[in-house]
Amino acid sequence: MGKKLGIVIVGVNGAVSSTVIAGVELMVKGLVPRVGMITESDNPAPGEKLTDHLKFRGLEDVVFGGWDLQFPNAYVAAKHHKVLADSDLDKVKGSLEAIKPWPAVFSGEYAANVKGENVVKVKNFREELAHIEKTINDFKKANDCDTVVMVNLASTERYQELVDCHKSLAAFEKGIDENNSAISPAMRYFYVANKLGVPYCNFAPSLTNIPALEEQANELRNPYCGMDGKTGQTLLKTALAAMFRVRNLKVIGWYSVNFLGNNDGLILDNPASNKTKVLSKAAVLDSIVGYRVENHQVHIHYYKPRGDAKEAWDNIDIGGFCGVPMQMKVNFLCQDSILAAPLVLDMARIMDVAKAKGEKGIQRQMSLFFKSPYATSGEQPQHDPFKQETLILDWAKKIAKA
Repeated sequence: MGKKLGIVIVGVNGAVSSTVIAGVELMVKGLVPRVGMITESDNPAPGEKLTDHLKFRGLEDVVFGGWDLQFPNAYVAAKHHKVLADSDLDKVKGSLEAIKPWPAVFSGEYAANVKGENVVKVKNFREELAHIEKTINDFKKANDCDTVVMVNLASTERYQELVDCHKSLAAFEKGIDENNSAISPAMRYFYVANKLGVPYCNFAPSLTNIPALEEQANELRNPYCGMDGKTGQTLLKTALAAMFRVRNLKVIGWYSVNFLGNNDGLILDNPASNKTKVLSKAAVLDSIVGYRVENHQVHIHYYKPRGDAKEAWDNIDIGGFCGVPMQMKVNFLCQDSILAAPLVLDMARIMDVAKAKGEKGIQRQMSLFFKSPYATSGEQPQHDPFKQETLILDWAKKIAKA
């Protein structure tokens, strides 16, 4: 492919993003193994692979930039989040220090617990959009990128419903001119991505798949995907739900609780943001098993001592032969950012190929990566991870011939 793939990240100094960037630098230097990505050709998993059909950009050809409210550079951010060992981070210190955040577009109305001073100082939404556009264009030129992909790794925004300014591109444009507060920061970033033909990945549960931006993406032939990365507890839930469905075991109830102490957990300690996340996590189960699970509960708690080492508890009540009750209990002790980081790289590399192949609009083959895969109005998204794998492999085989 020759030139570079640029990945611009909303929330570039967050735990996930700084882990992605440091991990790539360490992998390129051969200091850590390349594990967890389905876009790596040396993936040891048996069976058919994505890389049997498509060639993806090498990690050596990936460059990073992005916006954030805090920390002077990616090295300071990664040290703060404590996901990777200091001894590893120090080996790539220079590369990480070179990645300094651009001033971010931010609204405290949408993320009440977020703090930081690196906010773009402008008068209105149009000037904010011009700032986002300029930072992307300058980054692309400075790094000799032929493609740039935007990934939203920003903090979860508060829950909101569709309103009139979301329902058509004309209404959205009018809302921008009026600085309508219903147009969230996440929507503003997505709008600019579409305008510039930059593929967009929404890894957060924040609302961006609105009719106005779907219309814009289709009109400008820009591919996009989302929402809310499926990394830990929900990945496990969808796999187990598929197993129960295949064996026709009745799910009577499912109680899920998360404890996490990183910045994501702090943001979700706010009830409005918590609602956005809980609804995203809860939506998957009924779709897979094919009926409404009456006693399905999802709870998220901020517990500072856990840091990035999230703990997920699940209690599942099932009914078996002759209606005899059984239980399954799962305690998943995982590293939130370690699970998320390889997905970010997979998403960006696949969207790079999608753009090159002329894809536009919602990229349904990307459902594998999300708790709430994007779908158009009236369409039921696919949640079963095994069917999602078939979806992306079928897409790869088709697109390889294009």
